[in-house]
Amino acid sequence: MRLLLFLAFAAQISAQTLEVSGEVEKPLKLTSADLELLPHQTIDATEHSGEKAQFTGVPLHQILKSAGVPMGEQMRGPALSLYVVVSASDGYQAVYALPELDPLANEGPVILAEQKNGKPLDAATGPLRIVMPREKRHARWIRQVIKIEVRRAAKP
Repeated sequence: MRLLLFLAFAAQISAQTLEVSGEVEKPLKLTSADLELLPHQTIDATEHSGEKAQFTGVPLHQILKSAGVPMGEQMRGPALSLYVVVSASDGYQAVYALPELDPLANEGPVILAEQKNGKPLDAATGPLRIVMPREKRHARWIRQVIKIEVRRAAKP
């Protein structure tokens, strides 16, 4: 029975895709194999519980860049009205201003973590989680990420 549960869980993880949509040049549906091909980064962060851990994953700006979102020197003018909504499998959402995710505009990395301390994230947290090590509150450390949508602020 345990083996069947494990196989079902493993199939669910491998079948899950991350959707990147909205104000992007190239909408994406990324599998775990696709994410493996992107540059990864390992960062130290302190969880809400106070536990210190190492998280490994893809910097969020790399995913946005792959979708054609203006980053770096291209982030100026109309691009500054873009923001990112990240959604979890349970419907939880959080908003990030685009400059918060760009390493040229913000000091701290924001990653889409796949691992904690060298192991895949547990079922309650993963398979994908946003980690923002410099954020004092952890309300935007989204667990079970399934969608990243880029939107544009409405003109007044």
